[in-house]
Amino acid sequence: GGRMERGGRRRSEPEEADKGRMKRTIIKDWKARLSYFLQNSSNSNKRKSKKAGKHRNYFRPSPEEAQLWSEAFDELLANKYGLAAFRAFLKSEFCEENIEFWLACEDFKKTKSPQKLTSKAKKIYNDFIEKEAPKEINIDFQTKNMIAQNIQEATHTCFSVAQKRVYSLMENNSYPRFLESEFYQELCKKTPISRAAQGT
Repeated sequence: GGRMERGGRRRSEPEEADKGRMKRTIIKDWKARLSYFLQNSSNSNKRKSKKAGKHRNYFRPSPEEAQLWSEAFDELLANKYGLAAFRAFLKSEFCEENIEFWLACEDFKKTKSPQKLTSKAKKIYNDFIEKEAPKEINIDFQTKNMIAQNIQEATHTCFSVAQKRVYSLMENNSYPRFLESEFYQELCKKTPISRAAQGT
């Protein structure tokens, strides 16, 4: 019995240490995901040399810059690092299909050629809209039906209604949770001088 008591008395310290360890693991997981999304978004800039492109994308935002993201959802989406961080967050919440759909719609709206428009519309429909789609988004049956009809003769507005729904879903649910996350709080902190001076 004595042994159990001794273990019990010391329990509070390891618990604190465990919490710290868990927090570090969560942030490490985040950073791994973040670097994956940053690398993937830099792949689209094939004109830059690989090295320069990578370095440019890896710049951690300043705390002031990160704080701007809390002012408007659009501020977050317009920032490359912010977007990658938000995608990593959605992945941790198992709802990254929302941001992927939104990005696919943004790309779709910029498409010039009518042939490409049709093939992209079908791909978006197969990936995100149809029943049992691999990344099925949560939208109502009527909107899905309307899209199914519209993609037969695809126009730039095919997915407008669905994109607005998904945007407001993210803005009202995931975005406030992202702003409260450990990872975002870390980005808003002023970094200690020792860490900032590491490069010297």
